[in-house]
Amino acid sequence: MPDKKLEKTDPLFSNALNLNPEKREFQFVPRLEVRQNSPEWLRLVIYALSLLVGCVSAIIVMSWAGVKPDDLIQEISALLFSGTRTIASILAQTAPLVIAGLATAAAFRANFWNVGLEGQMILGTIFASFIAIYDVGPDSIRLLLMALAAMLGGIIWIAPAGFLKLKLGINEVITTLLLNYVAFNLLLHLLFGPWKDPVSGFPHSAQFDQVERLPHLGWENLTYTLPLALLLVLVTWWFFTFSRAGYLINFVKSNPNMAKAVGVPVLGLSITAIIMSGAIGGLTGFAIASGIEFRMTRDFFSGFLFSGVLIAFLGRNNPIGVAVVALFMAMLVLLGQSLQVFYQVPFALIQLIQAIFIICVAASEFFLTYRMHWRK
Repeated sequence: MPDKKLEKTDPLFSNALNLNPEKREFQFVPRLEVRQNSPEWLRLVIYALSLLVGCVSAIIVMSWAGVKPDDLIQEISALLFSGTRTIASILAQTAPLVIAGLATAAAFRANFWNVGLEGQMILGTIFASFIAIYDVGPDSIRLLLMALAAMLGGIIWIAPAGFLKLKLGINEVITTLLLNYVAFNLLLHLLFGPWKDPVSGFPHSAQFDQVERLPHLGWENLTYTLPLALLLVLVTWWFFTFSRAGYLINFVKSNPNMAKAVGVPVLGLSITAIIMSGAIGGLTGFAIASGIEFRMTRDFFSGFLFSGVLIAFLGRNNPIGVAVVALFMAMLVLLGQSLQVFYQVPFALIQLIQAIFIICVAASEFFLTYRMHWRK
C-alpha cells in the first residue's frame, strides 16, 4: 500500500499513481516524431522561411559591419540590373561552381563523403595540361583529348580513397583530404620545375594554344564552360532521375541494409557514383584551365572544396538544385567583391553569411524530417 503521507507531500509520486488527474491534464510534454511524408507545399514554405531568416540575418550582419540596408539593396540591384557585362560575369562565375557542386553531389548520393575535390581538380588539370604542353594528338581533337584526360586524372585520384572505403572500411573523409595535399605538392613541383612558364619565369604553365582552349560564345567574356556545365546538369539529372542505376543509387542511399537484403549490387553502384564524382571533379579543373585561365596556375582550385560541399548540401544533391545554388553563390561572391571594394567589408564576413545560410538550410532539413508533437 502506498504511503498516504508521501502522496500528500510529493506531487510527482501522486501523478505517477494517477491520483491527481486534473493537474496532469494540463501538463504538456514536447516530443519529436519522424514525419512519414511531407507535402510539397510544406517543403516550399519551410525552405522559403529558412531563406528569409538567412536574408534577415545577413542584413543584420552587414548593418553591424557598417553597410546600411538601403546601400545593400542598392548593391544587389546594381549587380542584377547594371547591364549584360555583369550578367555575363555572374554566369562565368557560376559555370565552374556548378561543375564542382555536381562532382560533390554525385559522391554524396552514394554516401561517399568526397572532400578531395581539389585534389581531383589538380590531377585532372595536370593530365589535361600534359596533352596541351606536349601537343598530344591532332589539333582537331586535342581539346576532346584534354577533357578525357582530365576525367581520367580525377578518376585515378579518387580511386584509392574509394578502394580503401569499400574494401577496408577506411573513412573516405581522411583519405580524400590527405590526397589533396599530395596533389597540391605535385602541382607545385611541376610549376616550379619542368612546367614553369619559359617566357615569364613565373610558377604557371605556358599559355595554351587556341585549339586547346574552350571557344568563346561570342557574348562578353563567356566561353563554352557554361554550356559544358549545363550539359553536365542535364546528364546527371537524367541519370539520377530516369536511369535504373540512378534509381538504385538513390535506393541504396535511403536504405543500404534493405538494398543488400533484396540483392541490389551495392558495391557496383557505389563504384559507379565514385567514378562519376572523380570524372566530374577532373572536368572542373579542365573547365577552369581551358575555359577561364587558359593555362595551369598554382591556385586555380582554391576555395572549390568548400564551395562544392556547400552547393551540394544546399542543393540537396539534386543537379537542378545544384545549378540554382551555384548561381546564388556566384552572385554572393560578386556581391562580396563589390562590398570589399566600396565598403571595405572583410571577406571573412562574406564567409560568415555563407555559414548562416548553411545553418538555416540545415534547420529547415530538421523541420522537414521531424515535427514537434505535444502530448498530455
